[in-house]
Amino acid sequence: MAFHIWTDTSANLPAALCKKLGIGVLPFHFIHNGGAEECCLDTETFPYDAFYADLKAGGTATTSMINSEAFREIFEQEAKSGNDVLYIGMSSGISGAYGASVVAAREVKENHPDRRIEAFDTKGASLGEGLLVLAAQKLQKAGADIQKVLRELDRLRTHMMQVFTVDDLMYLRRGGRISRMKAVIASVLNIKPILRGDEEGRIVVTDKTVGRKASIRALADDLIENIDEADACGVGIAQAGCTADSDALIQRIRAKLPNIPILTVPYEPVTGSHVGPGALALFYISRQARTV
Repeated sequence: MAFHIWTDTSANLPAALCKKLGIGVLPFHFIHNGGAEECCLDTETFPYDAFYADLKAGGTATTSMINSEAFREIFEQEAKSGNDVLYIGMSSGISGAYGASVVAAREVKENHPDRRIEAFDTKGASLGEGLLVLAAQKLQKAGADIQKVLRELDRLRTHMMQVFTVDDLMYLRRGGRISRMKAVIASVLNIKPILRGDEEGRIVVTDKTVGRKASIRALADDLIENIDEADACGVGIAQAGCTADSDALIQRIRAKLPNIPILTVPYEPVTGSHVGPGALALFYISRQARTV
């Protein structure tokens, strides 16, 4: 039975790549400086550097959860066309979008009992979600059915490492991750946290470094020590207006792993507005399952 793969813009995949691979993308929305609601479907033309420079200068970006109706419209259209659907979505630990997709899938299946509509929670965001989408597409192209794809995604999800650092701790404070006093003190002392996505898809602080260069070294060392080189997912890097730091991270990785495939993207604005300008993230499949 034919099935179509869908994801959302939080997967942080280039639009041209999704189009080439036949992956559907549901847009998440944001509001920049109190203006009209926007989305970032055209990844080639979005002004990332200007967006993050504006946030760093005091601009604002807010987001809202997408509702089940947006998912229902897509699932209904696919079902009427005779297609099954596999939606691979953003972590339920940081967004309600996956829950909305489950509600929509249940309702569409009631109207189309001969169709299979599945939603998968990656427990990740940005390329922690996107690399799993690409893995699913490879399996589909090789002839795997939805059930086989879901089994492999479930395995990969437990090994998907999501490690990142941020330049401004005040963005974490706004999200309730640390207190305002700790954020101010850390900023004064130039402390840069190392954060991970835990097994439930929530963001947790696991270490602290002093200075940006030290945080970049920590990210690279983490990957070099733990990556499963036999896995085909490769490495994902997302950066929020800090291309030079991303290049430095790539250079450190390439010095030890010269042949590992690396997909590098600017943070899409919805997730990027939560981690803040200067965020630098690394995604890869680890030999060991993530436990934090």
